[in-house]
Amino acid sequence: MNFGPLPSVDAAAVPSEGFVLDVREDDEWAAGHVEGALHIPMSAFAARFGELTEAIEDGRRVHVVCRVGGRSAQVTQYLVRQGIDAVNVDGGMQAWDGAGRPMVTDNGSQAFVL
Repeated sequence: MNFGPLPSVDAAAVPSEGFVLDVREDDEWAAGHVEGALHIPMSAFAARFGELTEAIEDGRRVHVVCRVGGRSAQVTQYLVRQGIDAVNVDGGMQAWDGAGRPMVTDNGSQAFVL
């Protein structure tokens, strides 16, 4: 069953106040992430789906990101099927970093994409 092309957006085009869902694993998140992003690893996504639906009760768009875009594409596809306005961030965190977008760490160290 094909739902048409996956909605995606360039990393440089994600609004600075846009809602970002990071589906990478804990070690990847710790290395560097988008400030204010919601972190739900893809491996825990089904169990923690409610955290996302609570965070987007206002119906805002979800920008889904992983390292290069593969895992986030799967999650985006799932969210779209649930009727959620979700887009995959093309190229993931590597593209985010490459576009010069800001990243942070929880411990204040230099952020990087693992």
